[in-house]
Amino acid sequence: MAAPELKAIPSPATAQEMANAIRFLSIDAVNAANSGHPGMPMGMADIATVLFTKFMHFDPQAPAWLGRDRFVLSNGHGSMLLYSVLHLSGYNLPLQELKNFRQLGSKTPGHPEYGHTPGVEVTTGPLGQGVATAVGLALAQEMMAARYGTTLFGNKTYVAVGDGCLMEGISHEACDLAGHLKLKNLVLLFDDNGISIDGKTSLATSVDMAKRFEAYGFATTTCDGHDHTDIERALTWANKQDKPSFIACKTHIGYGSTKVVDSAKAHGSPLGTDEADAVRKALNWPHAPFEIPQNIYDAWATAADKGRAKHADWQKAWNKLDKATQAAITAAQSDVLSADVLGALKPLKDKAVADKPALATRQCSGNVLDVLSPLLPHLVLGSADLTGSVNTKAKGLENLSPDDFGQRYICYGVREHAMGAVMNGLTLYGTFRAAGGTFLTFADYMRPAIRLAALMEIGTVFVLTHDSIGLGEDGPTHQAVEHLAMLRATPNVLTFRPCDQIETAECWELALKATKTPSCMVLSRQGMATQRSDTAENKSAKGAYILADCDGTPEGIFMATGSEVGIAMDAHKALSTQGIKTRVVSMPCMELFAKQSKAYRDSVLPPSVTARVAIEAATPFGWHRWLGIDGVMMGMEGFGASAPAKDLYTHFGLTADAATKTMTNLVKKG
Repeated sequence: MAAPELKAIPSPATAQEMANAIRFLSIDAVNAANSGHPGMPMGMADIATVLFTKFMHFDPQAPAWLGRDRFVLSNGHGSMLLYSVLHLSGYNLPLQELKNFRQLGSKTPGHPEYGHTPGVEVTTGPLGQGVATAVGLALAQEMMAARYGTTLFGNKTYVAVGDGCLMEGISHEACDLAGHLKLKNLVLLFDDNGISIDGKTSLATSVDMAKRFEAYGFATTTCDGHDHTDIERALTWANKQDKPSFIACKTHIGYGSTKVVDSAKAHGSPLGTDEADAVRKALNWPHAPFEIPQNIYDAWATAADKGRAKHADWQKAWNKLDKATQAAITAAQSDVLSADVLGALKPLKDKAVADKPALATRQCSGNVLDVLSPLLPHLVLGSADLTGSVNTKAKGLENLSPDDFGQRYICYGVREHAMGAVMNGLTLYGTFRAAGGTFLTFADYMRPAIRLAALMEIGTVFVLTHDSIGLGEDGPTHQAVEHLAMLRATPNVLTFRPCDQIETAECWELALKATKTPSCMVLSRQGMATQRSDTAENKSAKGAYILADCDGTPEGIFMATGSEVGIAMDAHKALSTQGIKTRVVSMPCMELFAKQSKAYRDSVLPPSVTARVAIEAATPFGWHRWLGIDGVMMGMEGFGASAPAKDLYTHFGLTADAATKTMTNLVKKG
């Protein structure tokens, strides 16, 4: 009887083979799509291999596990690096998804997208946003560790950054803050390849990055980004530091290619079949496109097993917590406000009805936060060096510092760019809701963070005060006239502009319930009369509602937001004495109004009533949807001027007298 044939048992995969699997999946996916950036994944594959197999704690079966380490690919154009690692590690990212790289409907879009691909922590692409958001993730970890200890919350935040990330100004703001706060669990891995799209980075910069980050307060070192032993040494060193770490990893973009290595040609173009074959030969990779030997998958699975074991230990510690503590930790993820929270706001609203205070809505917002903050310990507040102006520091809050991460008021400094992204990181961590304030005009500086919050579908709250010409003497440089249109034009953003204390409380309720939509609270500097006289229903929830009406069908309708609601109300009263019947519609949130049924919208704005006047101290853009063909927008056609607010409203024709005349003319024409 012949002896059975013995099958050869494949040798365990080497670390180099594991790294090459990343390289060739990236090369093959970019070639298949005929679009993408192969050079960075080829250059950073060794770093990713060492990081994920020897340092990262992650569980592919539980991508949202709170105790996991976070990896942020700030240089998101190299997305195939991350997609390859996630696929090899066993995340729900089948090989077919890599073959469909950059194709419609795939889970492998051109840049990493949070919520779209399992294992992606942050939507990156706009360079610098990733590293700035990662600062928020690292800060959240320190804050949770201060509350619950490092057994549950001792995770690391690792960030891959490129030259582009560090050239963008937001990286300076964010890393300055990280160094100041001594975020020791933040590790930056700099892909130091000396190449940008235009060519060598020496064309545009000569900064000594190590000295730059030393000045911020980072611990710094270098390593050979293709030597696994040296990479491991540097990461081991980083994990022992008592401050954030910066590792300059010397790499070769397009590693393995003789044709495009160390050149801009490797950045954003497919290698093509011939060059891919040449790299296969050079790196001894005798496998067809998208073919990964089983022993390599097995090696990556072993790395994931370590994370699962860590998760199991974490789960045991979690299970020892009482249910109330577990609920408190995860409360930030809920879109339901408790009866206690809603009930606490009722006395504030009722008092406003009784006393009818003339308050700036920034003050009204501060009053709301004074009530809510003690009841929402997961609500993290802050401002960009404008605490006394934006009223975001609720009573009883103390400043967070590197010596006291148990506090939850953050002094971001004059860093609006970073503040927006850091707030996104705090919210993304999963245990906090972040809200921070600045002037509305500086929404320009936070625009990328606002947009990414909308794209990621997270509930960061941006408090934007001193809106429009109402801020007065600071003049047109600070008078934001076009910003409301910009915010409203951004998909999945709720832009609130309340008119008094009651609407402000209602808008805060709505913002805190909107866990998948960022909110912008646009607030006034100047005092405004209380307009509402009822609190039983959150009328702002429908975006617009009838604030004042007439008997029977109105001849004309005023629409207004914020500080201009008072102008509409005064014009309505004046016209009623003249026998002209009008309605006043307050529209604190256009986005919510647009989502209401047609029946409701028509009940507020009857199609038969074409005499409509909108009043808002902003550019008219966006109002025509509600005005119709015959309506008139009383707003700002240009920039403002420097003068007291009252004089500016008169100068620009935003008065009750002007509104009365405008409506009278429309009604007579009709």
